[in-house]
Amino acid sequence: MISRTDVEAAWGLIRPHVRRTPVIELPAGSLGVAAPLALKLESLQLSGSFKGRGAFHKLLASKVPAAGIVAASGGNHGAAAAYAARALGHKAEIFVPTIAAPAKVARLKSYGATVHQIGAVYAEARAASEKRAAETGALIAPAYEDEAVFAGAGSVALEFAEQARFDTLLVAVGGGGLIAGCAAAIGESTKIVAVETEGTPTLHEALKAGRPVDVAISGIAADALGASRLGAPNFEVVQKLVKQSVLVSDDAVRAAQRALWEELRVVAEPAGATGLAALMAGAYKPAAGERVATLVCGANTDPGSVAS
Repeated sequence: MISRTDVEAAWGLIRPHVRRTPVIELPAGSLGVAAPLALKLESLQLSGSFKGRGAFHKLLASKVPAAGIVAASGGNHGAAAAYAARALGHKAEIFVPTIAAPAKVARLKSYGATVHQIGAVYAEARAASEKRAAETGALIAPAYEDEAVFAGAGSVALEFAEQARFDTLLVAVGGGGLIAGCAAAIGESTKIVAVETEGTPTLHEALKAGRPVDVAISGIAADALGASRLGAPNFEVVQKLVKQSVLVSDDAVRAAQRALWEELRVVAEPAGATGLAALMAGAYKPAAGERVATLVCGANTDPGSVAS
């Protein structure tokens, strides 16, 4: 299981290649949240989401063959892998499910990747990507179930902790890479709360079962939080260090997206607004004096969709 030391090492390796993203600190009562709130705008990261951190670390820590890399993704990891591959001089083939947002597919192509849209869900796109890697010898860059990937992702928590003081960090969960990295980075000293939509309860169901299980995926965040099964190494970290798991409705996510736009002029995709949704909707209720924080972890969506 990875530790804070592993995340610190990953951060040192990727730091020259990624952005230090800004933080907005808001007083109690802002955005309908009773507690003081810090928002980290990881939506301004390279490729539009936190995924750039894990992708750069995977490629920098690996020997990439001439065939380049292959990745499967609902969109954000694929964009990050394609961006990192281009920046480091490697070829990239990205496999996405047919539900991937058109804006995300366009972004992949803009980074020079060859894009394959296969399967209705992430698991089917992943199977196709693994077959392709076996054929070509390309390096597989996993979306989340890889310690190099989530150690890189966890660097966002170390950076956030330098920029703001908070007692609790709410983290959106898909396959578990971001929350595993954040928990490994700061989970010994900070309360980590997992947030998922009702249609993407992968971690919630894994915690109930005591192990990762297959989950049917649907709803507003299915393209980004739509892993149908939590990664096994991710679950090991989460089971030990994550203190609470909550679910939010699609309507709550939409409300959080609108609030970010109307109050702060911040564009967030559904996954990027999921942590805030838990606070606004009361799925997570801070205690008196508790300082809370969350990551606006992605912005790869049609900007017009957040104001409608």
